[in-house]
Amino acid sequence: MPVTPAPGEEELAERLAARTLELVDIPSESRSEAALAEHLARVLREGGAEVEDLGDSCLLARPRGMRPPVLLAGHLDTVPAQDNVPGARDGERVHGLGASDMKGALAVMVELVLGRVPYAALFFPREELPSSESALAPLLTRSPVAAELVVVMEPTDGELHAGCLGNVTATWTFRGRSGHSARPWHADNAVHRAAIGIAQVASAPAIPVESGGLTFHEVVSVTEVRGGIAANVIPDVCTCRLNFRYHGRSEAEAEARLAELCGGLGELSVDGNSGAAPAAVDHPLARKLIDAGSLRVAPKQAWTPVAEFAAAGYPAVNFGPGAPAQAHRRDESVAVAALVNAHHVLEAAGRV
Repeated sequence: MPVTPAPGEEELAERLAARTLELVDIPSESRSEAALAEHLARVLREGGAEVEDLGDSCLLARPRGMRPPVLLAGHLDTVPAQDNVPGARDGERVHGLGASDMKGALAVMVELVLGRVPYAALFFPREELPSSESALAPLLTRSPVAAELVVVMEPTDGELHAGCLGNVTATWTFRGRSGHSARPWHADNAVHRAAIGIAQVASAPAIPVESGGLTFHEVVSVTEVRGGIAANVIPDVCTCRLNFRYHGRSEAEAEARLAELCGGLGELSVDGNSGAAPAAVDHPLARKLIDAGSLRVAPKQAWTPVAEFAAAGYPAVNFGPGAPAQAHRRDESVAVAALVNAHHVLEAAGRV
């Protein structure tokens, strides 16, 4: 439920919408975020904020003279453009690449810091890429930040999404022997072998996992299948991509569980594994945020950087104005009212 609008809401809405569009119109696809980082550093410094350049297009900003206990965190990068840059706006929404995920959130972060609401703000690149290219995890190792709670401003529809799932990606290879399709008994069909494995994985039920009074669901999916040589050739190789989302397990335990789900069939190779994060809803500062906006609390049935913060010892939650259903769409947009509401909730929590 939105908090009571503050005086000057129309002016706030205009500033947030204009800032969001301004950021949308600065391309920042993954690995190309430097221009946006430089722009934000300039805007924040000109507005009187303290800004630290942490390297690798990472910025830490805060109101001058303050050392706030809560850190707002947002990524600079977007997925590749789909003819949706430059952006546009109408009376109710800002449209364009990254509007929802997550340049609207970046605009809220900037407005809060420039408005001297007691928050620090961390901006970082390459969140949309595999964890092996993460800028955040190395940053937290080389330049720890002072924070009692981190609010990752991923799209949450204005809800508080606690914790997150771990994410294993893997390649599953099945091998056979090629031959003529008219005489398949002389060959060994790798696609048929894969079909047996795929059927086994497909039969695995979702497993509920409790954390912080919330229920996450552990799930496994085959997301890609490749195989075949020609219409009259039995294939000798079939390759599948697997995605396993987990909670309540270590990274090593998750990989062992995925191998168990594959039943010893085929050859399994883990390509990436990003750990899960616990639900930090009992943290006093998280409760303060929840109470300030009467926020609905839900489990984050996905992976977000709260896991990287949690691994570095920072309690973290997800809260942002964007809509998950809008992320990565060609017609991506964010509601101006959602930007205003996120600002009001964070301002109320920060001022208490």
